Amino acid sequence: MPQATVHLLRHGEVHNPAGVLYGRLPEFHLSERGRAMARTLAEHFSERASHGANIVYLAASPLTRAQETALPIAQALRLDIAVEERIIEAENYFEGMKVSKAELRRPKHWPRLVNPFRPSWGEPYKEQADRVMAAVQDARLKALELGGEGAEAILVAHQLPIWATRLSAEGKPLWHDPRKRECTLTSLTSLVFDHDGALVRVDYTEPAAALLPGASNTPGA
Repeated sequence: MPQATVHLLRHGEVHNPAGVLYGRLPEFHLSERGRAMARTLAEHFSERASHGANIVYLAASPLTRAQETALPIAQALRLDIAVEERIIEAENYFEGMKVSKAELRRPKHWPRLVNPFRPSWGEPYKEQADRVMAAVQDARLKALELGGEGAEAILVAHQLPIWATRLSAEGKPLWHDPRKRECTLTSLTSLVFDHDGALVRVDYTEPAAALLPGASNTPGA
């Protein structure tokens, strides 16, 4: 049995008819599909709990879409939702804009595009991975405190910080093509720790895969 598991759950689909990069902007709520995704994840975790999974801790980014994704899970598992600032969406210069090829060709944006490896348009990938992993380690310890060996925690976060954390955990370069992130809406990136507290593997699952066809692909950052 693993010592502890921390699940990084990406939020559900967001109501974003303008297709803007919403980043850390307030009041971007889940769509109807997003709420269905959140209910599906609640059912997924409830089913696992009924078969012995010891899920004892739940936290979410302070952003509305993460809190709304966490709510059905909290209700199903009878857990409180802790607010975890360290798993918030990445900062991004293009926040609030509809990012297109035409927009990116505008000279005023060029200084922000000079270094895709950092990246120059937002929060460095390494800083994202470091802050999320620090939250993961604290969630691991909290889960052990509350549930003992084999306990599990859920952190409801955002695509880019989750993906940067996974790349870092797997020892891969942090720069990447955003179109190739394996982190769909309401997917689970699960970090599994051994009895010494060392990360032994990263698992990836999509419990709401049936709801993904037709979902918006606009990233948060």
